[in-house]
Amino acid sequence: MKFRSTIASIILLAVSLTCTGQTADTIPVRKAKVRRYTIEPIRSTMFAAALPGLGQIYNRKYWKVPFVYAGFGALGYAVTINTKSYNSFISAYQDFNDIIPETDSYISLLNDLVGLDPSKYDPVLYPDDYIPSTQAWVKTTLRNGVDYYRKYRDLSYIGIAAWYLLTIIDANVDASLFDYDITDDLRASVIPLNFNFTGVSPGITFALTKTF
Repeated sequence: MKFRSTIASIILLAVSLTCTGQTADTIPVRKAKVRRYTIEPIRSTMFAAALPGLGQIYNRKYWKVPFVYAGFGALGYAVTINTKSYNSFISAYQDFNDIIPETDSYISLLNDLVGLDPSKYDPVLYPDDYIPSTQAWVKTTLRNGVDYYRKYRDLSYIGIAAWYLLTIIDANVDASLFDYDITDDLRASVIPLNFNFTGVSPGITFALTKTF
């Protein structure tokens, strides 16, 4: 019995020493995806600055191009509407404050807005019939219209500049993150258990490791 125990101990010792001398095998669970197309952030930024949407095309983010031009289209439409309204109000305001009967663009504008009879507020065309308080109200209304549409016309121009800058930043960020690997690198390793001279304890362990 003692002889058999000794033989078994020798065999287990040999297995453990053999396993200890071997290199752990590594089995890749997921292979990194190799990119053949590289993107330079500085080039993407220059393209976006040269022509809106060109940086997104260079980054191969084609789906963003319609949004780029939709933003410019909406802001351009806002500029057109606010500029047209501003010109109408500034002309009406100037005509209302002069003493030339022929300059009466404010009449059609006020008629479209409130349907007000010019005899109630126009001291040039109806000097005997106009009401001073109504005249003051009309003057204030026209002045407020000038300020309102000038403000939003200017904001629309600022919006175009901001949107243009945003498209450049978007192209730069996309290009900078193009080669950034966000996948987890998981590897499975088979590692033999080291022999402990205080006792015979051969074995094999299985471990998952994650690299960053």
